Amino acid sequence: MQLEPHPAAVPTDPPAAPDDPATVAAQDWAAFEQISEITNHWLRPGWKPGTRAYYWLLTTPTNAFGDQIPQLQAVISHLLYAPIPDGGIHLTLGRIGDTEATSLRAVHELLGAIRAGMPAAFDLTAIPITTSRGAVRYSIAPWTPLLALHAHLALHAHLAQATAGAGLGPMKSTSHLRPHAGVAYSFRRWPAADVRTVLAPLRKLPPSTLHVTKVDLVMMRREADAYRWDTVEEAPLA
Repeated sequence: MQLEPHPAAVPTDPPAAPDDPATVAAQDWAAFEQISEITNHWLRPGWKPGTRAYYWLLTTPTNAFGDQIPQLQAVISHLLYAPIPDGGIHLTLGRIGDTEATSLRAVHELLGAIRAGMPAAFDLTAIPITTSRGAVRYSIAPWTPLLALHAHLALHAHLAQATAGAGLGPMKSTSHLRPHAGVAYSFRRWPAADVRTVLAPLRKLPPSTLHVTKVDLVMMRREADAYRWDTVEEAPLA
């Protein structure tokens, strides 16, 4: 998969070596250094009160990071970030469609279609710590197995949209994917330099290994300053 620059992504340009944790983490931090202001994550488009949407997620238990998550969230608490609740750590692979427009039958047909040819299970390295314009997050590597899984899901979403429709939307291009796992979301505007001062020492924390054996199709909602979801079905990797 040929990765491409994307102006709305952080980082805009993909890393030179997307499977090397050190390269990915360095590029994520370099992109953060170009940000002058942290924004309010909860003002992003695509959500309104009552919105429910189907997503593909990779979910991981908080304890997969040892005691890092509470430590990180305590350090940044004065910066007015909303911590991701226990059990809410995830890597978003794609939005399938709003529940208002997407039939549950189409969702289950999509689930059936993606099961053939699923990529093999894999491990990821989660590297502390950087931020986008609105979220503190872990850098993630390697990208190759994630890109393969995303491309598999995106292909079947495209085929389902072309044949059945039923509210299924096209997923974001795999070439624009920037994998990450969030820790906390900003709920106000804040000078990015202040955030960098706090986060820089945390980059010395050790990375964590995440075991990816399935992808979850969930129905996601927002409650106050957190994403919540109900799992529709888990699709195991090969």
